[in-house]
Amino acid sequence: MIIELKNIEKINLSAFQTDLITWFKQEQRDLPWRKDQDPYKVWVSEIMLQQTRVDTVIPYFNRFIEWFPTIEDLAVAEEEKVLKAWEGLGYYSRVRNLQSAVKEVYEKYNGKVPNNPNEISGLKGVGPYTAGAILSIAYGIPEPAVDGNVMRVLSRVLSIWDDIAKPSTRKIFEKAVRELISHEDPSSFNQALMELGALICTPTSPSCLLCPVRDHCQAFEEGVQQELPIKTKKTKTRDVQLAAAILFDKEGKVLIHKRPATGLLANLWELPNVELHHPLQNDREQVVELFEHSHKIKVKFEKIIGQLQHVFSHLVWNINVYTGTFLSDFQESDEWKFVSLEEMKQFAFPVSSQKMLKLYLDHKRE
Repeated sequence: MIIELKNIEKINLSAFQTDLITWFKQEQRDLPWRKDQDPYKVWVSEIMLQQTRVDTVIPYFNRFIEWFPTIEDLAVAEEEKVLKAWEGLGYYSRVRNLQSAVKEVYEKYNGKVPNNPNEISGLKGVGPYTAGAILSIAYGIPEPAVDGNVMRVLSRVLSIWDDIAKPSTRKIFEKAVRELISHEDPSSFNQALMELGALICTPTSPSCLLCPVRDHCQAFEEGVQQELPIKTKKTKTRDVQLAAAILFDKEGKVLIHKRPATGLLANLWELPNVELHHPLQNDREQVVELFEHSHKIKVKFEKIIGQLQHVFSHLVWNINVYTGTFLSDFQESDEWKFVSLEEMKQFAFPVSSQKMLKLYLDHKRE
């Protein structure tokens, strides 16, 4: 596939690199994963930063590195503890893939993150962006690390009108970075592009007057910076109606359920719930029947304590939350446990169940 970059010859390469890197070294945010260039820490931070804001990631990163300071610590850790460290970040397949890849690094590469593009790209969950970020930031290898920030910046600087929502478009931006990147300081160059997109060249209302590479930006020169990048909208999310229950046994312990080992929120614990396929199933008696049919649980619901919504990238859960008690004995197993509210802190729960528990505790205080 031949990729042509029509406007790249208009860039004064040396001046562009100098302006960008000088700005970055003066203005970069003080982020914990920038304190050294440890490839393991760069790797962890890049996985956490996928689909998650920097401010949200910082405390999670600090805790994760405190719990698992080295490749070996993460490789040998129990999955339950790893999921607990990740609890609240979402997209749990990311951390499962991370631990799986870290185990491979520990066993196959003696605990040293590979600095070879083919080897690092072969690790589970390490795509072109993550590989490029680790190679350039940690090892100083001039590889592209193209994320949404980089595509937005370069679509404006180079006036690229290809749709960034299409996977094939990434190749255009990877080629652009290969031609633009500083071979003297690829680490600062790639981080500077990301930082510029995060702080200055934002999706809406970019701060062009503060931009260190404004003089190189063809979109600014043409006055079309607000129109770029081109990005088609995602398909609509699917709405799902759920009924969930905080169920107490005679000792006041709460029933929790471990989700299957594959699929959405795999291996996380949750408060038991059922999907309502018809609006009429909001009726309490029908929900009771669904619990008995789906989970073999005979319960008595006391009341709905509230409703909440949890949004994933592809679907939305609308949840009615009940409290209730058991009408018959329920046998614990590997997937079903009774725990006290205090003991619940030891288990990894998705944000949706954390919201339900908070709803219950707030309701109880009223």
